[in-house]
Amino acid sequence: MILQKLRILTAIIVPAILIAVTSCQKEEETDTGTDIRLSFSADTVIFDTVFTTIGSTTRILQVYNNNQKKIKISEIRLAGGDNSPFTVNIDGNPSTVVRDVEIEGKDSLFIFIRITVDPSNQNNPFIISDSIIFQINGNLTDVDLVAWGQDANFIVGNNKLEGFRFPYAIVAGENETVVWSNARPYVIYGYAIVDSSGTLNITEGASIHFHKNSGLWIYRGGAIHVEGTFENPVIFQGDRLEATYDELPGQWDRIWINEGGSNTFKHTVIKNGFIGIQAETLKPDGAFPGDLTLENCIIKNMSQWALFTLSYQVTAGNCLFANCGENVVYLTTGGMYDFRHCTFANYWNHSIRQSPLFVLTNYIIVQDANGYPVTLLGNLHKAFFGNCLIYGNLEDEFLLSGDGSVAFNYAFDHSGIRSYTDYSSDPYFTACTFNEDPMFSDSYKHDFTLDTLSPVIDKGSMEVISSSVIPLQLDLLNNDRTNDSGPDLGAYEFKPE
Repeated sequence: MILQKLRILTAIIVPAILIAVTSCQKEEETDTGTDIRLSFSADTVIFDTVFTTIGSTTRILQVYNNNQKKIKISEIRLAGGDNSPFTVNIDGNPSTVVRDVEIEGKDSLFIFIRITVDPSNQNNPFIISDSIIFQINGNLTDVDLVAWGQDANFIVGNNKLEGFRFPYAIVAGENETVVWSNARPYVIYGYAIVDSSGTLNITEGASIHFHKNSGLWIYRGGAIHVEGTFENPVIFQGDRLEATYDELPGQWDRIWINEGGSNTFKHTVIKNGFIGIQAETLKPDGAFPGDLTLENCIIKNMSQWALFTLSYQVTAGNCLFANCGENVVYLTTGGMYDFRHCTFANYWNHSIRQSPLFVLTNYIIVQDANGYPVTLLGNLHKAFFGNCLIYGNLEDEFLLSGDGSVAFNYAFDHSGIRSYTDYSSDPYFTACTFNEDPMFSDSYKHDFTLDTLSPVIDKGSMEVISSSVIPLQLDLLNNDRTNDSGPDLGAYEFKPE
């Protein structure tokens, strides 16, 4: 009986005690002091240049409560309200005004910010600003939002072509010459096409930007002439200008050039796409119906190739081809090539790379309409590489592969090459060095100038310069190659600081 009474008594007392204890617990106190101040991850949220009508990446502002007690923010408000070009998401709430927001002691909340810039019809970049205002315990504080906007010439593909998966727009029609200047950037959605017998001239300082999966197509018989200068190069890149996109590959598709025209690129930078330049004949017939000249150009950071050719004629001098996901240059199905004082380098670090950076062949294997492999052959009439550097971080960066049924003629003169195959006794290699690190200044930061101790300094041939159809006395940085004991290999001449 006593044990039973104790059990009954316990059953009554214990819940009573729990209720009493619970009722004594108070909700965490909110600090209402007028001296409470918020802290922020940034005093000003800055956006890089944003093209009109194109949204930005998202910036994050973190709001800190550094106090021990909980605080309540009476109001968080975007000053420009619904008319602001900025949009905010406040702690999961996509609104321009949020009230009574609580932050526990030593905790924080996140505000996500984007901007879309309306056209303003002006050539020069302009500044857009707004602010986020915080009201807490009667005090106001704010964080500034600042962006640079830029109007542009927008080219939007709205045509469809059977067998071509991208929408396109004709930017230079048949027998038409069109000039793109540096007054405003050009932003391309889809493909911009230069039609047969059309010509696109791009002047110094012009800036060409491509949206995802967009590109430039020079169709059969068309031509492109890019006339950048050392002071004002022409730049082809993606349409996102934030710093996080500055060296991000694969942002756009390619520049595609077919046969029938004479195409030139001078003082041009092409970066961050899928393929830099794809120069090919649609119907190879053994002749050289098109040619491409690259002078003082940089083609880099492509997710596949910097330069791909199929039975084409290419002349290049003072050029850098660098850092690609597969091959830096892939020259196929014969053609004619003349490369002088070019640096071919690959230190790709966005994924695992297994292919050599340099490939030269007189064939290519493709698939026919039924998916069966077909080998295309073409005579390699001439391939000359003088005072060049071919080097990367793989053990074998160099592949020559010829089919004996067609011509395969090549010559390497005073060049530095990284190759697993021993070509030292090959008569078509003249004064070349193999597997000797050229000691680039900082290859992983795309700096392929030469270090003070580089073994390729003064190892070039003056004959390569004097016989060139492209002026080579000055290097890619406008340094003189001819005022010391010999030209250096590659696109850059070493100059002591």
